[in-house]
Amino acid sequence: MADKEYTDPERMEKIVSLCKRRGFIYQSAELYGGLNGCWDYGPLGVEVKRNLKEYWWRRNVQEREDIVGLDGSILTHQSVLTASGHVGGFSDPMCDCLLSKARLRADQIEPQSGTAYHYTGARESEWSVARDFAVLLREGENENRARKTARQYYAQFHPNKSLSPKALELVGESTTEEEDTTRYNPENGSLLTEAREFNLMFKTQMGASSSEEDPNAVAYLRPETAQSIFTQFKNVLDTSRMKVPFGIAQIGKAFRNEINPRNFTFRSREFEQMEIEYFCRPEDGLRLTDEWLENRLTFYNDIGLPREKLHVLDVPDGERAHYSKKTYDIEFDFPFGCQELEGVAYRTDYDLSKHQEHSGRPIEYFDETTKEKFIPHVVEPSAGCDRTVLALLCEAFEEEEVTDAKGKSEVRTVMRLHPRVAPIKAAIFPLLKKNEEQVRISREIQHSLERFMNVFYDQTGAVGRRYRRQDEVGTPFCITVDFETLGEENPELKDTVTLRHRDSMEQERIAISDLLPRLLDEIQ
Repeated sequence: MADKEYTDPERMEKIVSLCKRRGFIYQSAELYGGLNGCWDYGPLGVEVKRNLKEYWWRRNVQEREDIVGLDGSILTHQSVLTASGHVGGFSDPMCDCLLSKARLRADQIEPQSGTAYHYTGARESEWSVARDFAVLLREGENENRARKTARQYYAQFHPNKSLSPKALELVGESTTEEEDTTRYNPENGSLLTEAREFNLMFKTQMGASSSEEDPNAVAYLRPETAQSIFTQFKNVLDTSRMKVPFGIAQIGKAFRNEINPRNFTFRSREFEQMEIEYFCRPEDGLRLTDEWLENRLTFYNDIGLPREKLHVLDVPDGERAHYSKKTYDIEFDFPFGCQELEGVAYRTDYDLSKHQEHSGRPIEYFDETTKEKFIPHVVEPSAGCDRTVLALLCEAFEEEEVTDAKGKSEVRTVMRLHPRVAPIKAAIFPLLKKNEEQVRISREIQHSLERFMNVFYDQTGAVGRRYRRQDEVGTPFCITVDFETLGEENPELKDTVTLRHRDSMEQERIAISDLLPRLLDEIQ
């Protein structure tokens, strides 16, 4: 059973630091203080993300006859999202901290118990304010902390902003015992506002002459990639000559105005999804949901996320989306807790039926064998690309103590990324940068490999230091051209190089002519 409470913040801090230091992920607009909930992928991060998307596409589209691809537009017609229920119901409950003004997801506040100190107002000299406020103290906390917090709250309303809160006299103090309440901010104990619904979609106006009063000019940045698949179902069906069961796959950006983005890239306002809508007969829906669950678990294992770190949550009836007849959440042990990586949902015929109803146009599938018309049901494996990249980075990060050639202990930071997703597949080194022949051969190897994979040439510093630099960015193989390559020490080793393995740090001699097929086999 996954321990959802276990966290390792120190490890997470090290991962975030490495991501910035080595060019995996940067805070968006950091130059201007940062754009909360948005991230930019650096030179190495973009390679990991591209490798992940290409492998996902290869496994789910290129290597299957029953799935085709789609790339839908990000700007979405409001009628599409009205039909899907997003315009009227895509929201989260939000509340504000009365003291700090921080906004919180009301449904994510952990229940607390303790003593609540209530106040009706405050006064100072001839000034007074009458507003209800309360502070929750947990067992063992000093009552003066409640009074200090209350004075800070009421000081906001005093016309003299330089006045010390200590000068205020609190009015109407009383206490109540609270059990499992979510009305208070866990960070400071301050009372929260009543929860209200907050629409998560980004709304915009389309057209040069559009105005906010023109309902026909309204569009949205899509909150999910699924809806363009549903609205193009009939076109894909007619043009690709697919037969049920079949799927439509899409990788693309989606946008949600999250109340509280958090945990690095895990919950962001702009993110990328890897999604399949698999259309089937109604009687096959539950079976295919179980099959897709196993398919997706195998995929994660094949990119370096071991089964023991993955957990399957069979979402109970009362917690599933209203359209879902069965939903599995695939969760991963992140350093900030066990969290959802992907959902596999049996959406029945809800989406296609809604779009047929709202558009007034038929979307049925005609089975030429049975001569039957019906609206297909849908199984949806929906993965977060950014969350998967984050899971790969978290799983790969390791610090281990090793002994160098002189017997001295040191800490080696290594990213044990699977070769399939590693940003650099191989690094090529000449042993000595002043040896023209070693440099020439190294460059030839670089040029012969770079047409097939991302490689890196490095001639600066001692070879050991170069190895460490590549370990830290996850490069699985290092190729060193040395004097044996030139045949100077042993003629039998001429035209061979040292191939060093990142994880074991073991080295082997391999012919230059065998490098390409060997590496291609390792990274596929």
